[in-house]
Amino acid sequence: MAIIEPFIRWAGGKTWLVKSLDQIIGNLQYRRYYEPFIGGGAIFFAMDHRHNCYLSDLNKELIDTYIAVRDMPEAVISRFIGYNNTSDDYYRIRSLNPDDQVEKAARFIYLNQTSYNGLYRVNRQGQYNVPYGRREKWTYDINKIITASQKLQKVKLQCFDFEGYKYRIKENDLVFLDPPYTVSHNNNGFIKYNQNLFSINDQYRLSRYIDFIKRKGAYYILTNAAHPVIREIFQRDGDRILELDRQSLIGGKEAARTKVSEYVFTNIPEEVSKDE
Repeated sequence: MAIIEPFIRWAGGKTWLVKSLDQIIGNLQYRRYYEPFIGGGAIFFAMDHRHNCYLSDLNKELIDTYIAVRDMPEAVISRFIGYNNTSDDYYRIRSLNPDDQVEKAARFIYLNQTSYNGLYRVNRQGQYNVPYGRREKWTYDINKIITASQKLQKVKLQCFDFEGYKYRIKENDLVFLDPPYTVSHNNNGFIKYNQNLFSINDQYRLSRYIDFIKRKGAYYILTNAAHPVIREIFQRDGDRILELDRQSLIGGKEAARTKVSEYVFTNIPEEVSKDE
């Protein structure tokens, strides 16, 4: 199975986890697939889904971009390739507020690729305010948009809270959960700026959502920070907890890469995850 690369980059994205999917999922035969914190979609794009997929996120600009890429990839590409990677062009395009769905999607992808570290951040007025990333040697493979569009055909996309598809979940479905991290990695305490994005109360609400998934006889995979508070909230008798290392670049251009740990929680049985 050829792995499709995400067409956008995303802070906290799970490209690093793709190599561990066999260890987590193995030969699990699931029905429908749900991913309510879609972000860059690295896990969705890496998997071979045989049934319906339901993707969602609270970020409306992100979901609108996915829909445009799914439905109008050639038009998005045509608009996107007209943008130039300069500081002046970046801030001019950043200041735009287009009404056209295609232009909004092309602008979103452009800003995502040329901004500082690919961050998504808005001010109190809801305006994107990430500075220019100065990626002078940046190039973009537009085939990513084409292959993503092909993968997204017949996929349901919605902008709402992670519980939006809750009552669609049935036995043997699979739900992949990658929430914004409320706490930092490796016992470094709470990240205050994330409290408004996804609070500790949201983590407890997500824990109750997992209980619901299990009662329906469905499977879940949760990624989260390797932190004692997170382990306390999400550990369950009979479910597996994997602690995996990934590399993180923190502090911008001059910073060194450091290893951080993340938890993966799942009720997929270990024997299913092993190769036959």
